[in-house]
Amino acid sequence: MSSHAEPQPMTARKSGPLTGVAEIPGDKSVSHRALILGALSVGRTRITGLLEGQDVLDTAKAMQAFGASVNRLGDGEWTVDGVGVGGFAEPEGVIDCGNSGTGVRLIMGAMATTPIRATFTGDASLSRRPMGRVTDPLALFGAEFAAREGGRLPITVTGVAEPVPVRYVLPVPSAQVKSAVLLAGLNAPGQTVVVEHEPTRDHTERMLAGFGATITTAETPEGREITLTGRPELRPQDVAVPRDPSSAAFPVAAALIVPGSEIRVPGVSRNPTRDGFYRTLLEMGADIRFENEREEGGEPVADLIVRASALKGVDVPAERAPSMIDEYPILSVVAAMATGPTTMRGLKELRVKETDRIEAMAVGLRANGVEVETGDAHMIVQGTGGKVAGGATVATHLDHRIAMSFLVLGLVAESPVGIDDAAPIATSFPDFVPLMRRLGAAL
Repeated sequence: MSSHAEPQPMTARKSGPLTGVAEIPGDKSVSHRALILGALSVGRTRITGLLEGQDVLDTAKAMQAFGASVNRLGDGEWTVDGVGVGGFAEPEGVIDCGNSGTGVRLIMGAMATTPIRATFTGDASLSRRPMGRVTDPLALFGAEFAAREGGRLPITVTGVAEPVPVRYVLPVPSAQVKSAVLLAGLNAPGQTVVVEHEPTRDHTERMLAGFGATITTAETPEGREITLTGRPELRPQDVAVPRDPSSAAFPVAAALIVPGSEIRVPGVSRNPTRDGFYRTLLEMGADIRFENEREEGGEPVADLIVRASALKGVDVPAERAPSMIDEYPILSVVAAMATGPTTMRGLKELRVKETDRIEAMAVGLRANGVEVETGDAHMIVQGTGGKVAGGATVATHLDHRIAMSFLVLGLVAESPVGIDDAAPIATSFPDFVPLMRRLGAAL
């Protein structure tokens, strides 16, 4: 969503049972990485199932700006003719990453060790997000950055002609920072090492190996150590993008809390670094079956059968946060419909997402009659046992996950729940509203 788009208010009303098949779009994390690694390969990469949300389309435009040939052949089917590691050309214009923190951080990493200059910008939401967490480690390679106060966009990046490999210990769990460092390490001589104390999404490691890079992972006393050997010639690949578990979370949650519902969600990624939400739902008593387990595009996937369930509040451990960091907004909605309190810890990262998601969810839930306690890095939602009053309109703050979460809440609340702007949903899940309506949701 661009910063000047007209707001699109929307209201969700109490619905009957949700039924049918929920065809979820491709995984956003894998889609970004497929485009970037395709652009850094020599030859033609073919991608099927690419998420065609605005975030990913902005990354595709960026790869074109850096000299790759990127073409759409049909629904979710794209080709990328890459320029090779270190082959990025200097873009003529500003790189607009829209709403995508993943896109801007990964692309900055991919270009930081090439001697070119590029300026990055984004929408109002992205321009408020801190970039120092990624520019600091990229500066260790020798790249230079000129940013707004607080290290915020717009940022001009001057890549380094003679990068040095780095060893970087992640101060906070972040797949975006880890990935930016690894992508920068591609064009640095020798070995670049990233150490993470808590495992985060491993799509970059899986895909780098698939594209032909030499990358190893070892458990050490310091943490999980990932070592990448620089300056490989990446080989183009055929990438089948699995369906996004973070997007699937919304119809799954809706089916669990709308009485009488039963839906099927085919081909969802079950990457173990992304499945914390589903483990938590099972602990809450969710009726979810995983069928036809298989591998697609180097990722484990399964079909989900989801039935409405009586849920109980649970204590979600802090160490699970990296594997479900994007799912806490919708989990807080599920928790509101459960019996008893749900405690979520280790949420500090939510303070610096598209918006402060802890605050946004707490304000919206309270306005709709749910008791919420918050702290710097935790949230406790008091379950209502299935009786949420509703009746309020919630500010989404240009955040797609806040928007979708409160539309799901409206499907079970006693009075309709509104959101001020549904437009940001297009950044990650452009088919969300029609898909939910096909299942029977009153949006």
